[in-house]
Amino acid sequence: MRDTGNGRRVMIVEDDAVLSRLIGRSLEQLGFVTAIAPSWAMAQQALSGASPALAILDVNLPDARGIDCIEVLSEHCPVIVLTAYGTIHEAVNAMRMGAVEYLTKPFDPEKLEIAIDRALEHVSLKRSLEFTRSKLNPSIAHSMVGRSAAFVAMLHEIEQVADTGCTVLIDGESGVGKELVAQSVHQLSGRATQNFVPVDCSTLQENLFESEVFGHERGAFTGADRRKDGLIEVAEGGTVFFDEIGELGAGLQAKMLRLIETGRYRRLGGTADLGADARFVAATNRDLKSFSEAGKFRRDLYFRLAAFVIHVPPLRNRTDDIPLLAEHFLENRAFLRQVHKRFNAGALAALVAHDWPGNVRELRNVVERAIIVSGNAREITARHLSLETGTPGSLPHTDFWRDEPTLEELKRDYLVHLMEKHDGHRGRVAAILGISERNTYRLIKRYEINC
Repeated sequence: MRDTGNGRRVMIVEDDAVLSRLIGRSLEQLGFVTAIAPSWAMAQQALSGASPALAILDVNLPDARGIDCIEVLSEHCPVIVLTAYGTIHEAVNAMRMGAVEYLTKPFDPEKLEIAIDRALEHVSLKRSLEFTRSKLNPSIAHSMVGRSAAFVAMLHEIEQVADTGCTVLIDGESGVGKELVAQSVHQLSGRATQNFVPVDCSTLQENLFESEVFGHERGAFTGADRRKDGLIEVAEGGTVFFDEIGELGAGLQAKMLRLIETGRYRRLGGTADLGADARFVAATNRDLKSFSEAGKFRRDLYFRLAAFVIHVPPLRNRTDDIPLLAEHFLENRAFLRQVHKRFNAGALAALVAHDWPGNVRELRNVVERAIIVSGNAREITARHLSLETGTPGSLPHTDFWRDEPTLEELKRDYLVHLMEKHDGHRGRVAAILGISERNTYRLIKRYEINC
């Protein structure tokens, strides 16, 4: 087969000649061009010429431990690790070093095809992620941690709407990071050099809300001995973020509608109309559409807010991101203990299995507590996490992990868990896993799951 470019080239780093030929034939049937390197030295020599689209790496090579080569190889292309030992410990180590997929021997062509689909999809998502992050303020970009399909799709929506000036509604459960998304919309817009002003709609009473947001005139109420500018004026040229806007009362909803619809408002106690030069972003953990249909929230205000909706996925739908987030919080909370710490495989497995009803906020709190509880120990174990078991919708923890299941067993159990939780709806399960329905069907067939 003629080599049509690096986009279809796969390097197989495997010293077993029979196995490497079998993998090569399977890949060629899928339209790939293959190059076989039976040692790490030969793989490095090949990389000096051109980077392949993908590498399949055995963990046991004659001149190196494959697990130690992942970091170098992943700088050139995505890496699928191949090994005869499918333990969760090796899987976690491989992913930590930069592998995007993990396959166990004996070789299965169907499993390999699914792994390749996911690995190449990972490359596309990673490029989109890096491009969006490159345009964010460093402090915001550092906080936006993730690589799952759901996370990258959300970043793409942020990028699409950021510079339009359109009103944005961000919805999602408590603790998912809606304010961080709002800050990202601001940072990627033409207003990034001006103020980002958050307003918590759930904590301010009506009169106080008006005074804080719109400002007040002298004598507007007892104690108002001077005129005060509101947050709308503080945000001039920038962005106002109305957090938990679903908590506003009916009177304030009417005033908010006028502000968003006309860009005009009045200070409390004032008679003159003022113009607002600010971009409006709102967030809610409620289903505002259903609330508006039930008469609990103004429909006209909902439609104004929902000009562009960004849904922030819950953490349970971003399982690929959980180890990344946990490591991020561990690194950034190191000041709690001077001892350098790491999660062991059991701890990471327990984190991935937990249902996270409190989302990213709960994960951060769990990591911070584990740092403290683990004392001077360098390794954080599942015992230090103090995760509750028996949470509805969660996977079993203590007894399950004590048996040290293989990665294949973990994958099957998690797929069964999702199919049961979502009543066999393959589309929903595919969205959660970040893969196509076709690949979801293949996994169901592969693991012989009845649904």
